[in-house]
Amino acid sequence: MTSPSHSQFWRFDNRPEANINDSTFSLQQRELPPLEEGQLLVKNLILSMDATNRLWLGEREELYMEPISLGDSMRGFGLCQIVKSNSRLYQEGQLVSSLTEWAEYSILDANAVQAFVAPKDMPLDLAFGVMSIAGPTAYHGLLNIAHPRPGETVVVTAASGAVGCLAGQIAKLSRCHVVGTAGSDAKCRYLVEELGFDAAINYRDANIEDALRQACPNGIDIQFENVGGSILDSCLKLMNNNGRVVICGLISMYNSAQNVPGPYMFHNSIMKRLKIEGFVILDHAAEFPAMQRYLAQWIQDGSIKFKLHSHQGIEHASTALQSLYTGENNGKVLVKL
Repeated sequence: MTSPSHSQFWRFDNRPEANINDSTFSLQQRELPPLEEGQLLVKNLILSMDATNRLWLGEREELYMEPISLGDSMRGFGLCQIVKSNSRLYQEGQLVSSLTEWAEYSILDANAVQAFVAPKDMPLDLAFGVMSIAGPTAYHGLLNIAHPRPGETVVVTAASGAVGCLAGQIAKLSRCHVVGTAGSDAKCRYLVEELGFDAAINYRDANIEDALRQACPNGIDIQFENVGGSILDSCLKLMNNNGRVVICGLISMYNSAQNVPGPYMFHNSIMKRLKIEGFVILDHAAEFPAMQRYLAQWIQDGSIKFKLHSHQGIEHASTALQSLYTGENNGKVLVKL
């Protein structure tokens, strides 16, 4: 495989005060340095756009990883093919997944990547979209933290997103009553009519607390939280004794430079004897292969469905990420290089 000498990449230029915009990044070109011992030169095939990317662009001190410095390449999770290897761990041509760059080509530490094998007859973009980050996040949060039991009520916020739709479907496989929230009537219909949710609430139009009471007549046993803010508070009011609250994401707060007050109903953690646990899926990378086997089986046998929203070309990466915060996305957002 011919090694390139240059690569296009997205440079982080301006910290957004609120929403990411067209001045946040710029598309640049750079020369690629020679490989050092233990490094890999990879071609980035598919980039995953994830809500957590926004956190890396701020200056918060309490992050799970170092924020991106101005002038550096934007980072993201990606599916990569090895162009050149200076490590005994991986061979040229092999597929790997990793935290990489928004770039045509990147140089990665061989110890920081994982081999990626797509299931037979499954398209590569679908395999990566489900199995790389979104699927393990949904699987671990729901099954390893919440431990759903048949007949329990599960509420998933941002349920039409990549993680939320999988968490809800896994809850249905666990024989639970599942309610999702989403930002449009069309997304709510998709959750109920195509994914099998028992109910879905358009949080933009409904009185969220009243709608939740109607959709969850027996209260809430598990709250799979991707949004935060007032929706989280409404759910905390309706939690049953010994309920579990899984904090997967808080996207409603990511565009704020200041800490957001709340939740105001946090005292219910005592009154209802709640278990509240947050997690970062990167801490559980060693468990990915086991989770991926289940995810692949469920996709292949039709037990779960998954929608991709793909953008073609590295030049569309900034626009693709912005769509996560405007509601314009319709499924798992990927950029295919």
